[in-house]
Amino acid sequence: MIIYVDADACPVKDIIIKEARVKNIAVVMVTSFSHFSNKDNPEGVKTIYVDNGAEAADYRIMKLAKNKDIIVTQDYGLASLGLAKGCTILHHKGFTYTNENIDQLLQTRYLSAMARKSGKRTKGPKPFTVEDQEKFRVLFKETLDQKLAN
Repeated sequence: MIIYVDADACPVKDIIIKEARVKNIAVVMVTSFSHFSNKDNPEGVKTIYVDNGAEAADYRIMKLAKNKDIIVTQDYGLASLGLAKGCTILHHKGFTYTNENIDQLLQTRYLSAMARKSGKRTKGPKPFTVEDQEKFRVLFKETLDQKLAN
């Protein structure tokens, strides 16, 4: 099992690294070259840089991910593809993407895009809170425990 992180805008990277190290699970951060850093990765963490294109990180994650891996992303399209591959997909706000909720999430995204295209204003995502961070931490730890028990 490997944890793949759609890392460009992920606010929970530190939690992922800390908890994965405790469980001795490899983490792969996939990010665009515009976020390049000379900083050394912690042990067990690898960074893969991709072009700045809109879907470049998603494509690389899907190329690498295998059944039973974990993907952390806020991208519904990537989540949908990961589910089809048998991966566990987590959102940084502390929920799991499932076959039961992904269609509704994609539909909502589509309707919002159509509204914006027609000139309407839509609400953006709510700010990331300390409560969201803690909700993710709990979900992530539970997910790791479940995956390691199986």
